[in-house]
Amino acid sequence: MPPIRIWKPEEFRLDPARPLYEQFVEQMRAMIARGELEPGTRLPSVREAAASLRVNPTTIMKTYQELERTGIIVTYRGQGTFVTEDEAVIGISRRELAREAVARLEETARSIGLTLDQLLALAREKE
Repeated sequence: MPPIRIWKPEEFRLDPARPLYEQFVEQMRAMIARGELEPGTRLPSVREAAASLRVNPTTIMKTYQELERTGIIVTYRGQGTFVTEDEAVIGISRRELAREAVARLEETARSIGLTLDQLLALAREKE
């Protein structure tokens, strides 16, 4: 059985203006997409994660429920919660993260009166 991955609070960037569980979902999806949480990695129990991150267990429960709903993690009764080993599910999540990042860039470009292509070209210009 793979070792349990326990988190430290400093591993997460948190914005007090947004729900914590949404931020944990986003950041765990990114950790899985980057390979920091490899397929098959055993995650800490809800209580262990809540204690290590110093948050309410309900926050972690909601995080795990959302990640499980998308298939990115799986729970086996009596064994624990694991990162999925289904590479297709991880690929889908990675594409969704990429689309979300592009949408944020497009929004930023529009906010300063540019298209995405113009924003990228401007960002790549040498000074």
